Amino acid sequence: MSETAINIYEGMFLFPQSATADLAAASQHVLDHLEKVGGEVVSFRKWDDRRLAYPIKGNKRGVYFLGFFKLSADKFASLERNLLLSEDVLRFLITRADHLSAEQMEALEGRTELADEIKLRGEQKADEVSASVRATTRAEREAGDEAGDEATEAPKAEDSEAPAEETPADTTDAEEPAAS
Repeated sequence: MSETAINIYEGMFLFPQSATADLAAASQHVLDHLEKVGGEVVSFRKWDDRRLAYPIKGNKRGVYFLGFFKLSADKFASLERNLLLSEDVLRFLITRADHLSAEQMEALEGRTELADEIKLRGEQKADEVSASVRATTRAEREAGDEAGDEATEAPKAEDSEAPAEETPADTTDAEEPAAS
Protein backbone atom coordinates (compact mmCIF):
# COMPACT_ATOMS: atom_id res chain seq x y z
CA MET A 1 0.00 0.00 0.00
CA SER A 2 1.38 3.37 -0.95
CA GLU A 3 1.25 6.33 1.37
CA THR A 4 -0.35 9.50 0.15
CA ALA A 5 1.41 12.77 0.72
CA ILE A 6 0.06 15.18 3.29
CA ASN A 7 0.39 18.69 1.92
CA ILE A 8 -0.08 22.06 3.54
CA TYR A 9 -2.54 24.28 1.71
CA GLU A 10 -3.53 27.91 1.86
CA GLY A 11 -7.20 28.63 1.20
CA MET A 12 -9.06 31.88 0.64
CA PHE A 13 -12.83 31.59 0.98
CA LEU A 14 -15.25 34.31 -0.12
CA PHE A 15 -18.72 34.70 1.41
CA PRO A 16 -21.40 37.30 0.62
CA GLN A 17 -21.55 40.37 2.84
CA SER A 18 -24.65 38.95 4.50
CA ALA A 19 -22.27 36.52 6.23
CA THR A 20 -21.12 39.38 8.47
CA ALA A 21 -24.43 39.03 10.29
CA ASP A 22 -23.39 35.52 11.33
CA LEU A 23 -19.61 35.20 11.10
CA ALA A 24 -19.67 32.14 13.34
CA ALA A 25 -21.81 30.20 10.88
CA ALA A 26 -19.68 31.25 7.89
CA SER A 27 -16.40 30.29 9.53
CA GLN A 28 -17.87 27.06 10.86
CA HIS A 29 -19.09 26.24 7.35
CA VAL A 30 -15.50 26.26 6.04
CA LEU A 31 -14.14 24.39 9.06
CA ASP A 32 -16.85 21.73 8.66
CA HIS A 33 -15.89 21.19 5.02
CA LEU A 34 -12.24 20.82 6.00
CA GLU A 35 -13.09 18.43 8.81
CA LYS A 36 -15.37 16.38 6.54
CA VAL A 37 -12.45 15.48 4.25
CA GLY A 38 -10.00 14.93 7.09
CA GLY A 39 -8.15 18.25 6.96
CA GLU A 40 -6.22 19.54 9.96
CA VAL A 41 -6.49 23.30 10.38
CA VAL A 42 -3.17 25.00 11.16
CA SER A 43 -4.57 28.54 11.30
CA PHE A 44 -7.79 30.24 10.34
CA ARG A 45 -8.92 33.87 10.42
CA LYS A 46 -11.27 36.41 8.96
CA TRP A 47 -9.09 38.18 6.46
CA ASP A 48 -11.18 41.14 5.31
CA ASP A 49 -14.57 42.55 4.41
CA ARG A 50 -14.32 44.51 1.19
CA ARG A 51 -15.89 45.64 -2.05
CA LEU A 52 -15.61 43.16 -4.92
CA ALA A 53 -14.08 44.14 -8.26
CA TYR A 54 -17.25 42.95 -9.98
CA PRO A 55 -20.58 41.61 -8.75
CA ILE A 56 -20.62 37.89 -7.96
CA LYS A 57 -24.09 36.37 -7.80
CA GLY A 58 -25.48 39.85 -7.21
CA ASN A 59 -23.10 40.64 -4.34
CA LYS A 60 -21.00 43.79 -4.50
CA ARG A 61 -19.22 43.21 -1.18
CA GLY A 62 -17.82 40.10 0.41
CA VAL A 63 -16.18 38.62 3.49
CA TYR A 64 -12.90 36.75 3.07
CA PHE A 65 -11.58 34.00 5.32
CA LEU A 66 -7.98 32.81 5.13
CA GLY A 67 -7.00 29.36 6.30
CA PHE A 68 -3.93 27.15 6.32
CA PHE A 69 -4.54 23.44 6.64
CA LYS A 70 -2.97 20.02 6.19
CA LEU A 71 -4.75 17.66 3.87
CA SER A 72 -4.03 14.39 2.16
CA ALA A 73 -3.44 14.91 -1.55
CA ASP A 74 -6.07 12.32 -2.48
CA LYS A 75 -8.75 14.19 -0.49
CA PHE A 76 -8.13 17.52 -2.22
CA ALA A 77 -10.55 16.80 -5.10
CA SER A 78 -13.28 15.92 -2.63
CA LEU A 79 -12.78 19.22 -0.79
CA GLU A 80 -12.96 21.19 -4.03
CA ARG A 81 -16.12 19.40 -5.10
CA ASN A 82 -17.81 20.06 -1.74
CA LEU A 83 -16.91 23.75 -1.85
CA LEU A 84 -18.15 24.08 -5.44
CA LEU A 85 -21.48 22.55 -4.42
CA SER A 86 -21.81 24.83 -1.41
CA GLU A 87 -24.36 27.59 -1.93
CA ASP A 88 -22.84 29.69 0.86
CA VAL A 89 -19.32 30.04 -0.55
CA LEU A 90 -19.18 32.48 -3.48
CA ARG A 91 -15.59 31.70 -4.50
CA PHE A 92 -12.54 29.95 -3.11
CA LEU A 93 -8.90 29.58 -4.07
CA ILE A 94 -6.70 26.87 -2.62
CA THR A 95 -2.98 26.63 -3.33
CA ARG A 96 -0.05 24.75 -1.85
CA ALA A 97 1.62 26.68 0.94
CA ASP A 98 5.16 25.47 0.48
CA HIS A 99 6.45 29.04 0.59
CA LEU A 100 5.62 29.47 4.30
CA SER A 101 7.07 27.80 7.37
CA ALA A 102 4.86 26.27 10.05
CA GLU A 103 5.76 29.15 12.42
CA GLN A 104 4.66 31.74 9.86
CA MET A 105 1.34 29.98 9.36
CA GLU A 106 0.73 29.65 13.08
CA ALA A 107 1.52 33.37 13.50
CA LEU A 108 -1.43 34.09 11.20
CA GLU A 109 -3.82 32.31 13.57
CA GLY A 110 -6.85 34.50 14.12
CA ARG A 111 -9.58 32.34 15.61
CA THR A 112 -9.47 34.18 18.94
CA GLU A 113 -9.83 37.54 17.18
CA LEU A 114 -12.66 36.06 15.11
CA ALA A 115 -14.37 34.82 18.28
CA ASP A 116 -13.97 38.27 19.84
CA GLU A 117 -15.50 39.93 16.76
CA ILE A 118 -18.39 37.47 16.77
CA LYS A 119 -19.00 38.20 20.46
CA LEU A 120 -18.84 41.96 19.87
CA ARG A 121 -21.24 41.77 16.94
CA GLY A 122 -23.61 39.67 19.05
CA GLU A 123 -23.56 42.27 21.81
CA GLN A 124 -24.15 45.09 19.32
CA LYS A 125 -27.02 43.16 17.78
CA ALA A 126 -28.54 42.59 21.23
CA ASP A 127 -28.22 46.32 21.97
CA GLU A 128 -29.90 47.17 18.65
CA VAL A 129 -32.72 44.72 19.33
CA SER A 130 -33.32 46.08 22.81
CA ALA A 131 -33.26 49.66 21.47
CA SER A 132 -35.77 48.77 18.75
CA VAL A 133 -37.96 47.02 21.34
CA ARG A 134 -37.85 50.13 23.53
CA ALA A 135 -38.71 52.32 20.53
CA THR A 136 -41.51 49.96 19.50
CA THR A 137 -43.01 49.84 22.97
CA ARG A 138 -42.74 53.62 23.26
CA ALA A 139 -44.50 54.01 19.90
CA GLU A 140 -47.15 51.49 20.93
CA ARG A 141 -47.62 53.28 24.23
CA GLU A 142 -47.99 56.64 22.48
CA ALA A 143 -50.38 55.12 19.95
CA GLY A 144 -52.32 53.60 22.84
CA ASP A 145 -52.49 56.97 24.58
CA GLU A 146 -53.81 58.61 21.42
CA ALA A 147 -56.33 55.81 20.93
CA GLY A 148 -57.34 56.14 24.58
CA ASP A 149 -57.85 59.89 24.17
CA GLU A 150 -60.02 59.31 21.11
CA ALA A 151 -61.92 56.56 22.89
CA THR A 152 -62.68 58.79 25.85
CA GLU A 153 -63.73 61.69 23.66
CA ALA A 154 -65.91 59.69 21.28
CA PRO A 155 -68.37 58.33 23.86
CA LYS A 156 -69.02 61.81 25.21
CA ALA A 157 -70.32 62.99 21.85
CA GLU A 158 -72.33 59.83 21.32
CA ASP A 159 -73.74 59.67 24.84
CA SER A 160 -75.33 63.10 24.75
CA GLU A 161 -79.02 62.79 24.00
CA ALA A 162 -79.37 66.40 22.90
CA PRO A 163 -80.20 66.75 19.26
CA ALA A 164 -77.51 68.17 17.08
CA GLU A 165 -77.84 71.89 16.55
CA GLU A 166 -79.25 72.59 13.17
CA THR A 167 -78.01 75.54 11.22
CA PRO A 168 -80.69 77.60 9.54
CA ALA A 169 -80.60 77.47 5.79
CA ASP A 170 -79.24 80.53 4.10
CA THR A 171 -82.41 82.35 3.07
CA THR A 172 -80.93 85.57 1.79
CA ASP A 173 -81.29 86.14 -1.90
CA ALA A 174 -78.15 86.18 -3.88
CA GLU A 175 -77.10 89.65 -4.82
CA GLU A 176 -77.14 90.45 -8.42
CA PRO A 177 -74.03 91.97 -9.84
CA ALA A 178 -74.17 95.70 -10.05
CA ALA A 179 -74.14 97.22 -13.46
CA SER A 180 -71.44 99.68 -14.14
